[in-house]
Amino acid sequence: MTSAPPATLAPAHTQSGSLRLRFLLAVMLWVVLGIGLIWFSATRVFTRHVEEQFHDELNVHVRELARLTEIAPDGRPHLIRPLSDPRYEVPLSGYYWQVNAAGGVVLRSASMTRGDLDDGIARSQAIAHRVEQGPTGPVIAYGLARPDGKGGEVHFVIATDQEELDRVVRNFTRELTLALTVLGLLLLATGFAIIRYGLKPLTRLGEAVARLRQGQAVQLEGSYPSEIAPLAEDLNDYIRQNAEMIARARVQAANLAHSLRTPLAVVTDEAERLAEGDKAPESARVLLDQARMMEQQIEYQLARARSAGARVPGSTSTLPDLLVPILSAMKRLHPDVQFVLRNRLGGERVLQADPVDLSELLSILLDNGGKWAASTVSVTVDEQGGHVRVTVDDDGPGMDDSQIARAFEVGTRFDPEKPGTGLGLAIARDVCEALGATLELSRTDAGLRARVVV
Repeated sequence: MTSAPPATLAPAHTQSGSLRLRFLLAVMLWVVLGIGLIWFSATRVFTRHVEEQFHDELNVHVRELARLTEIAPDGRPHLIRPLSDPRYEVPLSGYYWQVNAAGGVVLRSASMTRGDLDDGIARSQAIAHRVEQGPTGPVIAYGLARPDGKGGEVHFVIATDQEELDRVVRNFTRELTLALTVLGLLLLATGFAIIRYGLKPLTRLGEAVARLRQGQAVQLEGSYPSEIAPLAEDLNDYIRQNAEMIARARVQAANLAHSLRTPLAVVTDEAERLAEGDKAPESARVLLDQARMMEQQIEYQLARARSAGARVPGSTSTLPDLLVPILSAMKRLHPDVQFVLRNRLGGERVLQADPVDLSELLSILLDNGGKWAASTVSVTVDEQGGHVRVTVDDDGPGMDDSQIARAFEVGTRFDPEKPGTGLGLAIARDVCEALGATLELSRTDAGLRARVVV
């Protein structure tokens, strides 16, 4: 099947994304960055604070251990009283101390029921610390040395399990993560609510535009915030001015056509009389041809002016109801041809199209079908891919490829014996362009097919 190029193509609508989604993504980004920065900073500060606290505590305890230790005459060390922290008395509590006296005598805390602490860190009277292996795993050990008064040294070592520090940091991190997660979710919910509330006027504006396009309103309705109200007012002014301009253009085109028709009719009549007589028949025929061309152009320009209102907001048409009076008129105009309507929509469809222009378009196609059909013209209304299609098939002689390519030219007539001006398909093409529809002609096995896709 060969078809002519579409009379027009529907405009492409591009979207750059949802404004609400953009705001939400921006809020999410800042919430995630803010919460992440707070989490990172808080965990770092808390870890440093806990480490300092642990180290200060161990520093105090190793000094306390050295102060409370005495060396007996037999060289054995003993404490004059227990350390102030009772955890050193609980077996394997993770808090340990050890005293190494001269001669290899060792005194351990009650908590250290197994293992030893390395007194290698206690080699100086200055306090030193490091992480080493203890009775229950890695420990933070502090140590110092003191002379025993007999020419030897006593080594004092205090240790706390590294796990104690890690557990405190881990618990804080877990609680902080949970709290910040809840805070982040609340901030996101609040941000979403604010965005939704803030953009609600734009949503109402979009709904108002949709009602306008669907023919449910003639202007943008509703009240809007001060930031949006000027836009709505300007759009309503534009709609009103556009409708008034189209109305004036139609009136002016009609007035021009009517003002020219009378003198043109006189010129045509005089040309026909000259052609029938003996005076200057050639000049008369030229004059008659030019008058007919002028008449064609008047009809064509008048039809274009009428179709200029096809995109006026609020104009709607209903199919197949719109076809019923047109088919009734065609049956009277072409009594020898049968017109058949097939509705495959399963109901009615409301289109955003001016009913006068759509009626003119369909009338042209049905009239052409009636002129050329041998017996039947069928009209099928269906839907495909979200578009309504009106297909007119006739069982006439059809067109070849070259004729289809020239069919939309102004004044094209393939059979001078048939009535008409050669403007029908050219006007139909312009009406389709105004409607944002497509028009195709193609050959079929039975004749010619014209299809309008709205």
